[in-house]
Amino acid sequence: MGKKLRKRDVDQELLNSLYHVDHEWKQLQNIVRQSIEPTQSGQHEEKLAKAKYMFLIREARIRKVSALRV
Repeated sequence: MGKKLRKRDVDQELLNSLYHVDHEWKQLQNIVRQSIEPTQSGQHEEKLAKAKYMFLIREARIRKVSALRV
């Protein structure tokens, strides 16, 4: 049988993913904003990163995960 996952470990992985996707989204947003003529693929990547971030935020709210928790 597989290893039983603890809620704390899953929540920490969720927070790590959230920070990573947030950083990725802000980088893409900055690149598209500074571009003279942003490409469609660049805009698409930015929207995709935003959608990932919003999904993870919703999941964190549902799981009642807080980054301020010690």
